[in-house]
Amino acid sequence: MLKEFQISLSVFLLLFACGFLYEMTLKPRCFFSCIPTYKTMMKPENILRRRSIVFLETTDRLEPSPLVSCAVESAARIYPERSIIFLMKGLDNNSTYLPLNATYPSFSLLSAIRNVFFFPLDMETLLQETPLFSWYTQINSSAEKSWIHISSDACRLAFIWKYGGIYMDTDIISIRPIPEDNFLAAQASKFSSNGVFGFHHHHPFIWDCMENFIEHYNGNIWGNQGPELMTRMLRLSCNLTDFQKIKDLKCPNLSFLHPQRFYPISYKEWTRYYEVWDVEPSFNDSYALHLWNYMNQDKKAVISGSNTLAENLYQKYCPITYKNLIQGKERMDKGEPKDTIPPTK
Repeated sequence: MLKEFQISLSVFLLLFACGFLYEMTLKPRCFFSCIPTYKTMMKPENILRRRSIVFLETTDRLEPSPLVSCAVESAARIYPERSIIFLMKGLDNNSTYLPLNATYPSFSLLSAIRNVFFFPLDMETLLQETPLFSWYTQINSSAEKSWIHISSDACRLAFIWKYGGIYMDTDIISIRPIPEDNFLAAQASKFSSNGVFGFHHHHPFIWDCMENFIEHYNGNIWGNQGPELMTRMLRLSCNLTDFQKIKDLKCPNLSFLHPQRFYPISYKEWTRYYEVWDVEPSFNDSYALHLWNYMNQDKKAVISGSNTLAENLYQKYCPITYKNLIQGKERMDKGEPKDTIPPTK
């Protein structure tokens, strides 16, 4: 009896090993970069109804940078009960899988996080049933010098109109939950950003923004469909005054949040994120931090052991990204073995 049991156990282990080797050898992309099975069984419409946090990639890039990975991971940690949606233009419209034989470490890292979901960004489909659809079908995108940014400005409005939630740029590190439902973020006194904003679905302010987007469209003016749009629409509905201390402005149907909430370091001082501070700021009045990646033309990066403000933010708010994409890359550059990426719970 014991011998029969030993034989059966040996056969089982042999079959298990063969199956594992099959997964490793014949299906390598699934072992490293496929979406977890339970996610593929979830209907997109059910995920999108959860008042999500949404990020966009309007280029064909498929591998998020360490900063993008940090932004998504930090949001997933700060908002564990919300879906973190990443819409990527480069993904195939028929699936959320990467191209055959592709190996993208940060895509795999983020896919393993329980509440992070990747979806293809189909601009035509997203803009349907919004005022932006007719504009999109008529415009010659190849003639627009800032199309990547303009298309992103349009998509974020359409997504929030349709589904509600919070839009964030991919260079924003979340540090605590935003308590407001309907809000714009002040980049400076009396001037709104469009890098982060949140509204309930079908909020009239967003519909009005989309109509104004078309009425005053000018692709030659930087930000005309972005922060300038938000600012001129805000002025129509809110009596803007200078901020008093660290207090948000309450306007009809929305809140205008103090610059300290997301922009405690202004764009003129953006390099301070990549400097060592004698005493680092607490950011007690902030919900998230915008790292001004558009200003970073010299490609300043987070370096392990540098003790810069950015490195310390990575360690605290996106530790998996820091361990695998910062420390892990440096180990690989030195020829050392890289750690495996554990899924988050």
